[in-house]
Amino acid sequence: MGHARRRPRLPRAGGALSGRTVIFGAGPAGLAAAYTLARAGEAPLVIERSGVVGGISRTVEFDGYRFDLGGHRFFTRFPEVQALWEEVLGGDFLDRPRLSRILYDGRFFDYPLRPANALRTLGARESVACMASYARARVAPRGDEATFEGWVQNRFGTRLFDRFFRSYTEKVWGIPTAEIGAEWASQRIKNLDLGVAVAQALRLRRRDTDVTSLIERFQYPRTGPGLLYDRMAARVVADGGEVRFRAPLTRVEHAGGRVTRAWTGETPLNGAAFLSSMPLTHLVEAMDPPAPEAVRAAARALTFRHLLLVGVVVDRPELFPDTWIYVHDARLRVGRIQNFGNWSPYMVPDTTSSGIGMEYFCSDGDALWTADDETLSRLATTELAATGLLGAGRVVRTHVVRVPRAYPVYRRGYEAHLATLVGWLRTLTNLQPIGRYGMFKYNNADHSILTALLAVENLRGAGHDVWAVNTDSDYQEIRRAPAPARGGAS
Repeated sequence: MGHARRRPRLPRAGGALSGRTVIFGAGPAGLAAAYTLARAGEAPLVIERSGVVGGISRTVEFDGYRFDLGGHRFFTRFPEVQALWEEVLGGDFLDRPRLSRILYDGRFFDYPLRPANALRTLGARESVACMASYARARVAPRGDEATFEGWVQNRFGTRLFDRFFRSYTEKVWGIPTAEIGAEWASQRIKNLDLGVAVAQALRLRRRDTDVTSLIERFQYPRTGPGLLYDRMAARVVADGGEVRFRAPLTRVEHAGGRVTRAWTGETPLNGAAFLSSMPLTHLVEAMDPPAPEAVRAAARALTFRHLLLVGVVVDRPELFPDTWIYVHDARLRVGRIQNFGNWSPYMVPDTTSSGIGMEYFCSDGDALWTADDETLSRLATTELAATGLLGAGRVVRTHVVRVPRAYPVYRRGYEAHLATLVGWLRTLTNLQPIGRYGMFKYNNADHSILTALLAVENLRGAGHDVWAVNTDSDYQEIRRAPAPARGGAS
């Protein structure tokens, strides 16, 4: 997606709303909605419980080093989202190369997983065992594909599943793969055919347009995703809107199928329409009068996973070429390692050093989540050295960032609980949940922003079903050649 092509412009929707729109949460979706409303002449109010914008997509800075929480590539197949990004970022939207790999048992494997590469790297004996396991899965597949474990084992065999899927997936979600819904697998690794890939590696089948290939480049804000959201917030305010910090939503009053008023502490928030990008479960808990018990029970059954990032500054440049690395070794607690100088050179202020992000995934009560910063810094330093990636480098400083409720957990059966919440919330005609947190969907940023843009159109009379915006596999890591790489900011 180079910048030589003509940049599309966002359409300017006409017609004023009958009253103010109040938006819960200043993450990607909330800010996209506020930005769109403000540039059309409205004066939205955004309330944000923290003191910063961007949610999990913010950029954290310390001592001049910038860290992206989770790593957020920018690519999309939605022209209206692309137009918004380019409009806000202009020349600060960089085109970047991408390299990501899997670290398993001291060896590196391509990511997305290329079975031919995986088999070569595993060695002849292990490759034969993996192929035998794959053959058994194809001849006698498991009957149950309702779980992540069953879905993947049927397509790759138990042996490859154990090496490349089980450990990392359980690190991320904190529950056995047999308890994770198959939707997670179908979104992330669909269209990868082990038999086809091996036949190609052995030159038994010609590559054609049905073969998936890496998205090798992506766009990225010069100083991280926070640059986008800081600018959007500033423009909202400049255009007459308001972004109110340290203002958690505490109560949502409703009557007659409409939200009548919301509250932050003792401060009432009056509006004609309400958009919510705050965690869906918290929105339901804030309802006054309370939602029916079945709805509240469904909300309690949905959980989020936390992200813990230890930013590590190393006194050596170019430690490794990857943008990020997935760590599938069960002996290490770290799940993913980011190399932020490879995301953008402007993330690192000193070209003789590196800014590394060590990512851990946690739940309430976990020893990691409750550990102090010193303990976490020691752990991250020790584990970075254990990977071999540190080399002769020395860790000179660290910084710990905790991100609660970063990822909605697709525990088996979650769909029924979510459907209960959605069905009840649809009865409130002037309230629209948007975004990852707001809809309890593992959306990437472009899908979250799209839900916001569609919700704003609904305020003017459109009939979009925002809940129908969903992730699919093609935008994520792979594409079918020769189609352009156009889908999904992570």
